[in-house]
Amino acid sequence: MTLRFSFQIKLFISLVAFSCLVLVLVGVFLFRTMDLQLHQDLGNRARLQASEIAQIPELAKSVKARDITAIAQLMDAMSEHSDASYMVIGDSQQKHLYHSYSPESVNTPMIGGDNAEVLAGKTIISERKGGIGVSLRSKAPIFDEYHHVIGIVSVGYLTSYIDDISLKKLAQVVFFGLLLLLSLFIFSWWFSKNLKKQMFWLEPQEIASLVRQKQALMEAIYEGVIAIDDRLQIIAINRAARELLGLSQTEQQLIGQQVDSVIQTEPGFFNTQAAAADSHDEITSFNQRPVITNRVRLTSQPDTVAGWVVSFRDKNDINTLSSQLSQVTRYADNLRIMRHEQLNWTATLAGLLQMRRYDEALSYVQAQSQGAQAVLDFISSRFSSPALCGLLLGKYVSAREKGVDLTFDPACQFTRLPTDLSENELMSIIGNLLDNAIEATLAGPLPYQPIGLYLSDSHDELLIEVSDQGCGLADELRPHLFEQGVSTKPQNSSVLTGGEHGIGLYLVASYVRQAQGIIEISDNQPRGTIFSLFIPNAVPGGTANNLEEL
Repeated sequence: MTLRFSFQIKLFISLVAFSCLVLVLVGVFLFRTMDLQLHQDLGNRARLQASEIAQIPELAKSVKARDITAIAQLMDAMSEHSDASYMVIGDSQQKHLYHSYSPESVNTPMIGGDNAEVLAGKTIISERKGGIGVSLRSKAPIFDEYHHVIGIVSVGYLTSYIDDISLKKLAQVVFFGLLLLLSLFIFSWWFSKNLKKQMFWLEPQEIASLVRQKQALMEAIYEGVIAIDDRLQIIAINRAARELLGLSQTEQQLIGQQVDSVIQTEPGFFNTQAAAADSHDEITSFNQRPVITNRVRLTSQPDTVAGWVVSFRDKNDINTLSSQLSQVTRYADNLRIMRHEQLNWTATLAGLLQMRRYDEALSYVQAQSQGAQAVLDFISSRFSSPALCGLLLGKYVSAREKGVDLTFDPACQFTRLPTDLSENELMSIIGNLLDNAIEATLAGPLPYQPIGLYLSDSHDELLIEVSDQGCGLADELRPHLFEQGVSTKPQNSSVLTGGEHGIGLYLVASYVRQAQGIIEISDNQPRGTIFSLFIPNAVPGGTANNLEEL
């Protein structure tokens, strides 16, 4: 069975092995350097001592006279104060006159074969084998008053003495090397463990698998996804994001670029402080393309933001789906309401006919027809958008079924769309406001008062005004009314969000802000709320959309 070590153990063993190899190489180099330096220092010391001894006049006189006793008295005093292994005095015939280590060698020939240069008047350093062993020595000539060589001074250090010094230094090096090795051992274990922790205790093959999975997931996601670091530099972007943003560069070309240079959006969207909290279903525009975004923080440590992941999708795709679902819902509601009213009318008419009250039945049919036809004629004549006409008619019938009247201001008219507002967005705005007004009225006291709608584009701006006399709007709710997720629907308060809780008025505010419009909220008399929206028909450099040409 093959042993399989974890990445941490492998890294630890590798660091320790490499550290040991480096320490051995450094130790060998240091030992060789110290050994060479020691030989050089001792050689120079022996040379200096030999040269100084050779210049002593008393020694030269004693050597010339071959006064062995005088030489011994002079040299014994010097050898006691020297660290040299031995000191030797020889004559010009290369015979010992004095030997500090081996006195019995006097009058015996000097060994080594390196005296020729000394007798020629040179001072030398050599490593030779002498009578007491191999040594590092220096020899200097002794001159008489006529500058003739009359003898030789030899000062030497035995190699055994040098080895003892080297071993002591080596022991110190080994001791400190072991301490360093122990420190490297501890550091290697700490480093490998900390690195594994930074890798979330994953093995390299597991990380490689996660990277491949991440790449596959990024490419499989239909939404655009872009990841940025805390310096607002792109660290990842998928193919869908590049296609939605109209970018021709590859992911590798975009990585490292500032996100502001790649995506043009509203000021502050990628601001560090503005992006401090996660956000979901936020409507904005990327490169002049309306999108719905989600932004989630990347955290390296608790409360430390290391970047963000932003996913986004084309708002038009959502609008298309929403429009289709809304149309189906409206058709179903209208059919249900019309069926309900038709059953009531039919039952009433059948009762009148059964009682043979034909004149009353005829009047009843005419009255019902005239009321519905009047509303239909008013809506179709004042509003050019067929979709808007269908929406208003459906809201009118839906409100009547709930016991609430929807009244239209006689001055209503609508012929063209503002430049930065689509027909679906306009219908979403009006539909949400009317739904809120109906819910607010139902939450108010009986009898229910009518809801008023004023819609006009007769001037340079589109004015939408929806009023109700419901239970009113709480003061503490107003500053947060247009924030996503804010809703008082469960408490049956006055102004409520349409559709899903906390999304209706948020969408209204997003569309109005996108169209560079404003929203005013005021109290109605004697109670209730008035929503007034002012949307420019044409912004600088743009023109309004004539509905008849669409």
